[in-house]
Amino acid sequence: MSTESPLSIRMLCVAVTTVAVAACAAPDVSADGFEIEHLSKLKQVTSVSLSPDGERIAYLRQVPRDPYKDENGPAWSELLVARGEDDTRRFVFGEVNVGAIDWIPDGSGISFLKQGDDDDERSLYKIPVDGGESERIVNHDTGITGYSWSPDGERVAFLAEEAEDEEREELREKGFDAEIYEEELKDTEVWIADRDDGQAEMLETPGSASEIHWSPAGDRLAMLLAPTPLVDDDLMERRVHVLDIEDGEILARFDTEGKKGGMAWSPDGEHLAWVGVEDVHDPSEGRLMVGNVDSGDFETFLSDYEGHVEQVAWTDEDHVLWLGHTGTRSELVRQHRSGEDSESLIGTGHPVLRGMSVQPGVDRIALRGDAPTHPAEIFVHEDDETRRWTNHNPWLDELELGEQYVIEYEARDGLDLEGLLILPPGKDKEDGPFPTILDIHGGPEAHYSDGWNTNYSSPGQFAANAGFAVFYPNYRGSTARGVEFSKLGQNDPAGAEFDDNVDGKEHLVEIGVADEDRVGITGGSYGGYASAWGATAQTEHFAASVMFVGISNNISKFGTSDIPNELMLVHTREWPWDNWDFYLERSPIYHAHRAETPIKILHGTADTRVHVSQSMELYRTLKVQDNVPVRLVKYPGEGHGNANAASQRDYAIRLMRWMEHYLVGPGGDAPEPELDHDRD
Repeated sequence: MSTESPLSIRMLCVAVTTVAVAACAAPDVSADGFEIEHLSKLKQVTSVSLSPDGERIAYLRQVPRDPYKDENGPAWSELLVARGEDDTRRFVFGEVNVGAIDWIPDGSGISFLKQGDDDDERSLYKIPVDGGESERIVNHDTGITGYSWSPDGERVAFLAEEAEDEEREELREKGFDAEIYEEELKDTEVWIADRDDGQAEMLETPGSASEIHWSPAGDRLAMLLAPTPLVDDDLMERRVHVLDIEDGEILARFDTEGKKGGMAWSPDGEHLAWVGVEDVHDPSEGRLMVGNVDSGDFETFLSDYEGHVEQVAWTDEDHVLWLGHTGTRSELVRQHRSGEDSESLIGTGHPVLRGMSVQPGVDRIALRGDAPTHPAEIFVHEDDETRRWTNHNPWLDELELGEQYVIEYEARDGLDLEGLLILPPGKDKEDGPFPTILDIHGGPEAHYSDGWNTNYSSPGQFAANAGFAVFYPNYRGSTARGVEFSKLGQNDPAGAEFDDNVDGKEHLVEIGVADEDRVGITGGSYGGYASAWGATAQTEHFAASVMFVGISNNISKFGTSDIPNELMLVHTREWPWDNWDFYLERSPIYHAHRAETPIKILHGTADTRVHVSQSMELYRTLKVQDNVPVRLVKYPGEGHGNANAASQRDYAIRLMRWMEHYLVGPGGDAPEPELDHDRD
């Protein structure tokens, strides 16, 4: 390790002179730890579905592409079925993208969505439970986005976007392809198809539909309807509706404000449970709601729950099962629909539960969960025990991973906060200080759990293996701490919420984990905003920054985003024209003249949530002022995050190269822009 003092290390690592003076000593690196290259081997479970008899679990397995060997694109998604611990069978596999799995009600087969070789769009398929060839059930002029089986399995309701007018389509082909912004969006419609012949009829609905569920009695559909297909309306204006199958008459409408999560019918068809919000200003769905379908009355439960409900289901006509996240952990609770008599089935601990599937009258619960040592796998809860059924990455057991800790610390105003810390393999907190990376989550209505936290944009284990400590703070405004905590950052963007990140850094310095002068910051979306803020307004605290799809100018962000109402209602709580100066002063570009932190900026060119111009504004402002190294990397065709294998690998390499250069390397000018790809 280097014997330089912290001051001299900072001079070597973050000097902005044109010539690097010397190199900092590299941190210890584990030869048998997790590398960036291992990202292409990580398989994980993304969805689980319990069979009607509870004997089998159909599930989706994500299989990443090798960016140097495979055709570029997103990860593959395969269909498998598990019958017990380490007893799985592949059903639809290879270079496929399967989604939306479900069991045909009689248990004879599994249905799913995919775009087959003969399909122009995504269609509905089924495959026999004992294996064999898959068969297309329903195709449509536009891709099917969701579906629900009738209880007898004879019909299926599905969602598909309204088709393009034929005359308009012909004109587009002739070059008349002008886009009328936000006025040419198509509603998502509800269709009913016969299972045998696939013929479908449209059901008239007053809005754009999503999240569709057929009632147990087979006479009604529950769905979420938004007034328009706009993303903003989908987030903030969706309402739960119950429609008559035969004539489309609205039988019930639950006029609950704000965001919505998933929903489920009670087995007797008398109630619906869904995940809702406390009020329209609640940043994230996380309250349990139960509505009476006949009367239209509903109740909101768990208002005081210091966590967030993630998913709901029914075990019988009177009891709701809900999966909640509280702090960095998860829990599974069975509760009477009246809100009384709750029973904890799985307490906080490992695994961190991400999803569940149940069948009324079946004691077994299928679960999807992960832990600090592995991504999501299948777990099963029955007979008061929770057991792991799958292990899709046995090679991880051979690697030396960095230890992950839950860290508690106090903000400068006394607020108690939590975060997660990953240390280099084989190292303890007493072995510091280490060069440290703060990874800031987006949202801010999100949180980090004490599970697997490594992916292409979140360096976790591959940064730890390179000798870094990685810290994931759950700053105020995060979820899993209750509604009140999640609102603490409202009307104060980049205020106390981002001070929490600095306070987390200072806590790590105080306990000897972080080196005061070798701390970097990174994150995507709102985490990208924090990374830009850390490089400008809080530049004295960070020696390097990597900003991903982040915000740099709150005024122009408002004008270029697809969620203006959501931004005001659950974040700023006022419009830009109500306080122009405040919007500007809480923008990183306003503080760009102060920047001393080298910053790399990365963004997809097709991002509609945070427009790529946000990154271009910050880059140009810093470039013209020429007071700090800055680089802008754009990913053609990528949206709010990178989906394709090549751009994901490129991002991970560039992230680590920037951090290594400025936290342990020579510093000075930015490293060369070209990458030396290891193709082996």
